[in-house]
Amino acid sequence: MKVLVVEDYTPLRKSIAQGLREASFVVDACGDGEEGLWYAKTNDYDAVVLDLMLPRLDGLSVLRRLRQEGSAVHVLILTAKDSLDDKVLGINSGADDYLVKPFAFEELLARVRALVRRKYATKSPVIRISDLEIDTTARRVRRGGRPVELTAREYALLEFFAQRAGQLVTRPEIWEHIYDFASESSSNVVDVYVGYLRRKLEGDGLPRLIHTRRGEGYILEAPS
Repeated sequence: MKVLVVEDYTPLRKSIAQGLREASFVVDACGDGEEGLWYAKTNDYDAVVLDLMLPRLDGLSVLRRLRQEGSAVHVLILTAKDSLDDKVLGINSGADDYLVKPFAFEELLARVRALVRRKYATKSPVIRISDLEIDTTARRVRRGGRPVELTAREYALLEFFAQRAGQLVTRPEIWEHIYDFASESSSNVVDVYVGYLRRKLEGDGLPRLIHTRRGEGYILEAPS
């Protein structure tokens, strides 16, 4: 899943971004409100972690402008302001959650994962499609009860498919969600990783889970 982190304090921004990447998220990060607004309007993020005290454009202004322009991206406000009035103002301005500094990274990670589940309307952290089981918290995958070992990129692709199980996922959508903004695209990289996934999930004669729509994209769904 893809997350934007907008935080002006460089050590904290780098720490959050690194922690999210280690948890298999794709992360874009920036340090001021105007840049953050541009990123949020230019890309399709699964969640935004947004500080309030930002240079050039404060976090509440970023949030309000996103909502005024119709953006439904899930936003977690991250701030040192801990009064009830500040929390109410943040939520009433369109935030989906509110986390006060200092915080434990594990809590931030849990809240971001909850926002992603909310976006895709999946209440449980464990996604099941036929005999495939994906634990999005532990990042463990099983098929038919047997563990499937995936690289971080393969897991990110599989989780994106699973969050949209039964729906067509296009190659541009895949690229946008599993690579950061600075990545350079390649014409066949998505197909290559889909091939890796298929070999690991559908080997030994197991029924196919990932189906190709020629010229359109892929669908992850239970065998018919």
